[in-house]
Amino acid sequence: MSRKTVFSSADLPEHLGERDRFSLWQDIHVAEIWSVEYGISENLPFEAAIEATAVGSLVLGRMAGTIKHATRKASNIADDGNDGYLLLINSADTVLTGAQAGREYSVGRGEAALVTAAEALKMTGADQNLWTNVVVPRAILTQAFPQIDDRLALKIGAENEALDLLKRYCQLLESGCPLASPDLITHATETIVDLIGLVTGAKGQVAELAGLRGLRAARLQAVLAKISGDFANPGISAQGVAKELGLSARYVHDLLQETGISFSERVLELRLQSAHRMLSQRHNGAMRVSEIALTIGFSDVSYFNRCFRRRFGCTPTSAR
Repeated sequence: MSRKTVFSSADLPEHLGERDRFSLWQDIHVAEIWSVEYGISENLPFEAAIEATAVGSLVLGRMAGTIKHATRKASNIADDGNDGYLLLINSADTVLTGAQAGREYSVGRGEAALVTAAEALKMTGADQNLWTNVVVPRAILTQAFPQIDDRLALKIGAENEALDLLKRYCQLLESGCPLASPDLITHATETIVDLIGLVTGAKGQVAELAGLRGLRAARLQAVLAKISGDFANPGISAQGVAKELGLSARYVHDLLQETGISFSERVLELRLQSAHRMLSQRHNGAMRVSEIALTIGFSDVSYFNRCFRRRFGCTPTSAR
């Protein structure tokens, strides 16, 4: 059945100092909800209140108070393993700014952005804030919209009709009697997921879906171009390529996985093909094999020799 819980700083022991109350509140939050590092306003007394209504495996949450910063790092992700998606909706006159998946977002009153708990994220607001989260498990949202990560950290305007409908539907569920019927809970869950698809643009007209696939294809081409242009750099990495393109490393790996060739395999093949060409060109005759290996990105000549022989069936010297 659906159920509602409230977690407020007002319920903490009154004899504690403000910093101790905040520390205790954060400890309880980590233990009971999820692992996030919060920062509070330096200009206002600490206060924070969370309301959470569970609808099946989804959660409709509301946070209010003087929480000014929220950060989720790799250590936090490892602590709780939470990999759900959060549709963050700003409900105050303040502006919430943040970053994820290599993108920065800024949402004002009534605006929203989709983020995920499975990757590092950060958010900053004003001294007093109010926001709503619609939390959906990764398995549910990715099953409905396999390319939903394309929509991470994109600003969703307050005029978005589907967002307005989602807000009103969530308010209805939060204020009404708890749902007990499994059929009604399933219907409510499916409705929320469907609306999130419309809100984020992951579900819509055929042309919109084709555009989403087109965006993914364009990003794959951009990744491949970056690798082709920089494979000889010994420091090339999926993380570096992702950062340059404003994507997440996970997204880059997912794109390449669809091609059947991983990041490291692609870089290695490009380096070996380049080495083979250089060895066969007369104007490179004065270059030692070790120099060629270093030039195309190998830092270990022995490793280069082994890879070359495995790929071409002969040693670099023989190829020359």
